[in-house]
Amino acid sequence: MSVLIFVEHWEGKFKKLSFELVSYGIKIAESLQTEAIVLCIGDIDPAEMDKLSLYGPDRIINVKPGNLSHFDSKLYTAVIAGQAEKNSASLLILSNNITGKALAPRLSVKLKAAIASGVSRLPISINPFIVYKKVFSGNAYAHLELKSEIKILTLAQNSFELITRDKVPAVETITVEADAAALKTKLIETLKQSGKILLTDAELVVSGGRGMKSPDNWGPIIELAGLLGAATACSRPVSDEGWRPHEEHTGQTGKIIAPNLYFAIGISGATQHLAGVSSSKYIVAINTDKDAPIFSAAQYGIVGDAGKVLPKLVDAVKELKTK
Repeated sequence: MSVLIFVEHWEGKFKKLSFELVSYGIKIAESLQTEAIVLCIGDIDPAEMDKLSLYGPDRIINVKPGNLSHFDSKLYTAVIAGQAEKNSASLLILSNNITGKALAPRLSVKLKAAIASGVSRLPISINPFIVYKKVFSGNAYAHLELKSEIKILTLAQNSFELITRDKVPAVETITVEADAAALKTKLIETLKQSGKILLTDAELVVSGGRGMKSPDNWGPIIELAGLLGAATACSRPVSDEGWRPHEEHTGQTGKIIAPNLYFAIGISGATQHLAGVSSSKYIVAINTDKDAPIFSAAQYGIVGDAGKVLPKLVDAVKELKTK
């Protein structure tokens, strides 16, 4: 029996999310008194493998997928399921991002495994196996019991601390040739965004809503984001009005993010918006309406006109950076 943790990489490099998964999976493996195996697919930078080793899994398996040069959910599922069966995995852990959401259902069918998606804590109980997860856009929580022999968890981003360990894992590299006949997708072109921080990767996010009153007032938001090294975001009404690009829209119908710090400036905090940002560690809200729903979700709040408060906030950050 083992815990199999699938971590993805981005052009051979891991992100914080990958290390979160390993830290989380090892903790559960310790509760189950079994080994924690990390599985990654593709060509990984050797320095990145060293970083992964710092978190102390029992083993790392790096699968070189031969003729498979890009992500394909069907073929990745076959590789992961094969390693799960080979290593007698009773629990699989993936991220609750686009990749994890594409793989987990396929793995569930192939392995006849129950899924708990978007978990944010360690299991409440091992026997029976019960997990905690948020439901109804974060307005409630549920205790979910998984009764199948093999179980799958997808971990919500930024929900578990990073834990390094003084342990050197064994690293195994294997090559698997993908079934060319099963490869149904063809990669024609890859377009990459450059020159700005991706919302889904950002630790800090500065977001604006209709309370900014006009796209002409967006300068201080961009300036604050630049000073903090943060990504910029917006509410859906803002993107619908064309004030900001749709790629910056956060919420239930936009990007789901979980940064360490989220500035909600001139955003009332509708349920749909909070569903996309409620996993942020800290939310700072600026709004003229003291009864705005965003204040119920925020750890820090300023009741005031964003047009007056924001420039002072920018000046305060500039002053701190000069010290």
